[in-house]
Amino acid sequence: MLLLLAAALLVFTGDLLFGSVKVPVKDFFSLMRGDENSNLTYILWQIRLPKAITAILAGSGLAVCGLLMQTLFRNPLAGPYVLGISSGASLGVALLVMSSSWFGGHTLVQSLPYGHWGLVVAAMAGAFLVMLLVILVSARLTDPVSILIIGMMFGSATGAIVNVLQYFSDPDSVHSFLVWTFGSISGVTWSHLKLLTPIVTAGLMIAFILQKPLNALLLGENQAKTIGIRIRRARMAIIVVTSLLTGALTAFTGPIAFIGVAVPHLARAVFRTADHRILLPGSILSGIILMLLCDILAQVPASNQILPVNTVTSLIGAPILIWVVIRSRRNRNTLPS
Repeated sequence: MLLLLAAALLVFTGDLLFGSVKVPVKDFFSLMRGDENSNLTYILWQIRLPKAITAILAGSGLAVCGLLMQTLFRNPLAGPYVLGISSGASLGVALLVMSSSWFGGHTLVQSLPYGHWGLVVAAMAGAFLVMLLVILVSARLTDPVSILIIGMMFGSATGAIVNVLQYFSDPDSVHSFLVWTFGSISGVTWSHLKLLTPIVTAGLMIAFILQKPLNALLLGENQAKTIGIRIRRARMAIIVVTSLLTGALTAFTGPIAFIGVAVPHLARAVFRTADHRILLPGSILSGIILMLLCDILAQVPASNQILPVNTVTSLIGAPILIWVVIRSRRNRNTLPS
């Protein structure tokens, strides 16, 4: 755990140093203290530091969501988007961005005093709507697999609506929406972090409170009931935390793939335990490191271009998932009959 913490601090510092504008290592601490009133100080404090903090919030929040989902559904491929929360956020943004076809070429974003805040509000509203529907349906179900299927159906339905909106919208609106779907942590400012940070912090604190129910769920629902765990309440708390974190992060950064699915498996491989008292902080640190590394790799060397962070996370996360599937199949084949 200490090695992961040291690695997280190292990668965090590297994320502040690397970029299209080179920051001298010898001047780094004086620039961070604000001793010099220069362009480098502005770049560090107003651009790179908010971006790095956003990467920390996104990596930790999505990693915890993935761990909670995989424990609840007992499925190694479950992630924070299986409940359709991300699709709900996409639907809210699609309704806002692609409204120009219906209002004479003037989008609702242009009519808002703060355009980016309009996207955030729309994404959170769409995510909250799907979250509310999932909670209402899950209150009538007892099987976690059924809840998983319901969430996937909600995601498919909202995705179909988004496709219909794209079909009837003008190319410029479709392009703006596609840019949002690439995912970006560079557009989050200090004013956005004032709202995003408390939400993610609250979600992580609730996840730590759920450590005992999470460990009990590993034994199966019947045995968890015998030790006094209220299964329905624990399931509802997990769904609310996952929906809150996923909705808020998707609203501010756009959809970021594979972090939530891949990071818990990395934490299990490092610590070789299923105890959530270890896996939760381990997943948080692993998610932070992986997200900061993806942000560093997204900055194309010797160029002012920055790749979409969703592209980099997919390139890293996909091989991890392939490894998980191959390993699980190999372990299944080696079990005695």
